[in-house]
Amino acid sequence: MQKIIKIQDGTTRMPEWRMAEPVNFETNDGEHIAIVGPNGGGKSMLVDIIVGTHPLLMHDPEYDFSPSEKPLVSDNIKYITFRDSYGSDNDRTYYLQQRWNQQEIDENTPTVGDKLEEAYSLAGVDTPKRRELQKHIYKMFHIEHLLDKYIILLSSGELRKFKLASTLFANPRILIMDNPFIGLDANTRDQLKELLKELSLENALQIILVLSKSDDIPDFITHVVEVKKMKVYPKVKLEDYINNRQAIPSRVLSKEYEQEIINLPYKSNEYHTNEVVKMDQVCIKYGERTILDKLDWTVMNGEHWALSGQNGAGKSTLLSLICADNPQSYACNITLFDNPRGSGESIWDIKKHIGYVSPEMHRAYQRDMPAIRIVASGMKDSVGLYMKPSEEEFEQCKFWMKIFGLDKIQDRTFLKLSSGEQRLVLLARAFVKDPELLILDEPLHGLDNTNRRMVKDIIETFCKRCNKTMIIVTHYKEELPNCIDHEIHLIRHS
Repeated sequence: MQKIIKIQDGTTRMPEWRMAEPVNFETNDGEHIAIVGPNGGGKSMLVDIIVGTHPLLMHDPEYDFSPSEKPLVSDNIKYITFRDSYGSDNDRTYYLQQRWNQQEIDENTPTVGDKLEEAYSLAGVDTPKRRELQKHIYKMFHIEHLLDKYIILLSSGELRKFKLASTLFANPRILIMDNPFIGLDANTRDQLKELLKELSLENALQIILVLSKSDDIPDFITHVVEVKKMKVYPKVKLEDYINNRQAIPSRVLSKEYEQEIINLPYKSNEYHTNEVVKMDQVCIKYGERTILDKLDWTVMNGEHWALSGQNGAGKSTLLSLICADNPQSYACNITLFDNPRGSGESIWDIKKHIGYVSPEMHRAYQRDMPAIRIVASGMKDSVGLYMKPSEEEFEQCKFWMKIFGLDKIQDRTFLKLSSGEQRLVLLARAFVKDPELLILDEPLHGLDNTNRRMVKDIIETFCKRCNKTMIIVTHYKEELPNCIDHEIHLIRHS
């Protein structure tokens, strides 16, 4: 049987990249692998070894990419990490409000169509068969209506569609995807699974999925490799893995921690208002494209809302208006905590009462500072930490890092953490000031089963406190906490 990839007793040259024991991994022709395991367990480290980013001592991985005639590993293996990136993965110029700021768009800003056509041209010679594949991908992902949209305006889910489409044009021998389904609405997830299944049957394409959410394994996967505690376990058949995997716990947060959250002292400067958010005939447009059209919405004190809708329906745009990250918010009739937008009270005063996490925020954090300083930046509503917190504020940071299971990594720098650990740090940042309004945009992105349950426990416990209002976005119904009592669904405008 043809071995596409074989790694035997692999040890990386650099000590900081090493797993707990030498790596053994192989995949054969016709196999499709799911790499699963807890956050921080070593999944991405294994992939870096597979693709050659972390070179090995003594002997390199062995590859047999036939029938592909491409000579380079980088041409045969494509690895999509799905970072929420509007530029290159190394782009450090992105900032939190950039997606919403029309002033950042000039005549040189590329559209989705421009970038996809560029990717198509770079991937090979133009042939009728390749054009058919391109049209097929566009149709499956409903990309046609995005072709004239500026890259910078794409939602988190739309970005994933764009990045996957541009990679599939390259016709790789092996396609590795890190958590490809997060941020996609249910229909798009199903379409992606069907498309990958179709591609795996029609083409000489091996698929490797890296999944934090191990109950999201599609049925075309043949084998599973578990990675935990920096160890790579032997490959097993999908059926055997499913029959033996651990059940998702019904509760993770301890009763002790639950009581500590409930018993937190209340602040003396809290807002106490009946209407927390009020929007009156709110309209948002980018050029000819309508995102929100005459939206009326009132969120009352103590309500817990689920915000849903297709990718590109305007969910994140709506939240950006509340947080005043969107410049158009000042032209809209929006009242927060009984303060009409533009009535005199500083948005920075209002932000002190809002805890917020989103894919855009995750993208904005590119500073490699200790995790506890990231959490502390939530006190000051800044991306970096420019003012030293008081000892009392640092104690609050330590408390929430303990609650989120981060106390052992509080001094590790942000960019050295796994993406799941980073998400937990940003969640702790959202809770650290005990906000009256909690806004959670895809809060469980990239979290493993246990951490997802833990975060749901924390949200449900927090919402038992007095004077707490919440708005949450997720594309997975089962991720909604039990405290949800209201729903709003946005419909995407054509």
